[in-house]
Amino acid sequence: MGILAGLLVLCVIIAVLNPNFLTTNNLLNVLRQTSTNLYLALAMTMVIILGGIDLSVGSVMAVSGVVTAMLVALFDVPLFIAVAAGLLVGILFGALNGYVAATTVIPPFIITLATMNIGRGAAYVLTDGQPVRVMSDAFNFIGSGYIGGILPTPVLYSIIFVILCYLIMNKTKTGRYIYAVGGNPEAARFSGINIKRVKFFAYTFSGFMAGFAGIVLASRMFSGQPTAGVAAELDAIAAVVLGGTSMTGGYGRIGGTVIGALIIGVLSNGLNLIGVSSFWQYIVKGIVILIAVYADVIKRKTA
Repeated sequence: MGILAGLLVLCVIIAVLNPNFLTTNNLLNVLRQTSTNLYLALAMTMVIILGGIDLSVGSVMAVSGVVTAMLVALFDVPLFIAVAAGLLVGILFGALNGYVAATTVIPPFIITLATMNIGRGAAYVLTDGQPVRVMSDAFNFIGSGYIGGILPTPVLYSIIFVILCYLIMNKTKTGRYIYAVGGNPEAARFSGINIKRVKFFAYTFSGFMAGFAGIVLASRMFSGQPTAGVAAELDAIAAVVLGGTSMTGGYGRIGGTVIGALIIGVLSNGLNLIGVSSFWQYIVKGIVILIAVYADVIKRKTA
């Protein structure tokens, strides 16, 4: 309720400063822009509750979008196969993160930092640093289309994934295992939970969502961009932390992450409407993240 109140207060302040914020077109634009970050943040919630981190999602977005765009634009591959290939790239990166995290003692921060660089490098190598323009209407509909002429397709995907992730975390054994492993890995192991399998699932799912986000973003930009997703992992982590998920693991809610992602989206949109420089926006986001993490630390000490 606290962060929901914070979101409402933020909306009121921005609406007072610029009435255009409350127009239907702008609100739909906010939801569309927020959707890409939300895909990443939903999976990041699972990873952070597990006690891990995934810094590779931005780079995975780039390489998945590039692969899909190249198959459609340069090799005339059917759209379904091209999208499946892009998703497979994301899944493979996530599986690699999950396998190494589950079978070694290397910290997830280092593992995903390495794959972040591998993914970004692969995107540049595949495209020679140049964007891949896609003129396919079917491909562009994925991220730029409307359902019923009203609902943007990225928003529809957001609704579906929010429901899916909520069910996974609250109605399945996998969700309970994620909370258990994040709360106390030793207790989870003694209770018979396969910790390696749980970690592998969380990171693989994160890779899948990053791949999907990359394809949607490429469709919205009508091209596969090797620079896509730069710092996307930071916005995703910010949304998760603002949503109340503990960076030490064991606690978090999908609903909180949704509100956190909306706060990030509304903040970015509002600062643009008010005319704040993009350079200052980084500073504002950084301060917001710091305050959120500090509030989490205080809350855990007083609990």
